Amino acid sequence: MSIERDRISRAEIRKDAVQDSVEATINAVSQVGGVVTGAVREVARTLGGLATELFEIQDAAKRARAEHED
Repeated sequence: MSIERDRISRAEIRKDAVQDSVEATINAVSQVGGVVTGAVREVARTLGGLATELFEIQDAAKRARAEHED
């Protein structure tokens, strides 16, 4: 009694290797995209916070000038 093994053709092996490679590449690109998106979001928040602080400083300076002139 002989045991037959499933045989996969070379073409199917190549197809599976290409498919796995494409999936791994897409996963890596997706992860990098998420990192970049997060970084851009943080930069936007930081710049928004800076703008808010600058407006507050400008407003405080105007009030100080107004108090000094009185």
